[in-house]
Amino acid sequence: MKKIYVFPLFLLTIILLNSCKENVKKEATLPEKSYTVLADSTIINWTAYKTTAKVPVKGQFSEITIENVKKDSTVLGALNGLKFKIPVSSLYTKDTIRDAKLKEFFFGSMKNSSTITGTVHINKENGSTVDISMNGITRALPIAYIVTDNKVTIVGNMELDNWQAKAALEALNVVCKDLHTGDDGISKTWSDVKIEVIAVLKHE
Repeated sequence: MKKIYVFPLFLLTIILLNSCKENVKKEATLPEKSYTVLADSTIINWTAYKTTAKVPVKGQFSEITIENVKKDSTVLGALNGLKFKIPVSSLYTKDTIRDAKLKEFFFGSMKNSSTITGTVHINKENGSTVDISMNGITRALPIAYIVTDNKVTIVGNMELDNWQAKAALEALNVVCKDLHTGDDGISKTWSDVKIEVIAVLKHE
């Protein structure tokens, strides 16, 4: 009687073990999904300030080119080391006169004024930065970021003095003197600019 029950039990165990092995093999052969930044869906917002009351002036760069599109198993990995180029001609503030002044007098007073380039460095432990090249100078801009599913929001505060943009600010303030004058009669263009980048990534 014992042999009759032991053999079916042994056979069932072998079948189950083989079934588990097959499932493991099937799962192992599934392709791993990866993230890739979509340049066409990336939004670059900036906020500059005028008058002593620090009135915000908001704008965008509507174009960005990614020079080394990469795939990674994580969102942050896909961003880390990414190189980009922003054409100054894509500057947009919903005011064509203001756009023309910014391009001609602010960026036009700089060296290599046609593009802004940079490299993203994501480091969870020591802080993340973006190396930005503008006016012939490359400086690291400290950033913070928030990851939401396949979207990353990056923020930073750009101090233009670090890119030796004082002359460019003064040139802009001359042509915008009246518009940058507050109730106190003082004309002022601030040297800090808030940057916000919203990057969307493809997951496939």
